[in-house]
Amino acid sequence: MNISTQIRLLRQQKGYSQENMADMLGLSTTAYGDIERGKTDLTVSRLQQISTALGTTAPQLLSGELHPSPELYPAEVVHQVESLKSEQERNELEIEKLRLEVAYWKRKAEDLALVEVVRSLTAPTERNRIGF
Repeated sequence: MNISTQIRLLRQQKGYSQENMADMLGLSTTAYGDIERGKTDLTVSRLQQISTALGTTAPQLLSGELHPSPELYPAEVVHQVESLKSEQERNELEIEKLRLEVAYWKRKAEDLALVEVVRSLTAPTERNRIGF
């Protein structure tokens, strides 16, 4: 997540409007909106002002360690994300099951090949016929 998106989501989480943030930072609403849209490069001092207004630190904003609360997303989106996570877990389990099965059949094929090699290298034994 880029810094401008992170700032926007944290602002929404705090319940601030763009106008509130612009007032706190001494900017016009348009200038602040450009920051959230990623149209303006942030200076270190401006980043520190924004992080202070949002109750965090500049390094945390830059690292992306902050995660906006799920209340910012519609319930439908949260449900879809949870469904996708469940599906991903099922797929990962299925993949692991298939890996184990492939390993089993590979060992079995190697064992059969080894038996055939041993048979081909050993001298055939003579069989005594039982007469009828």
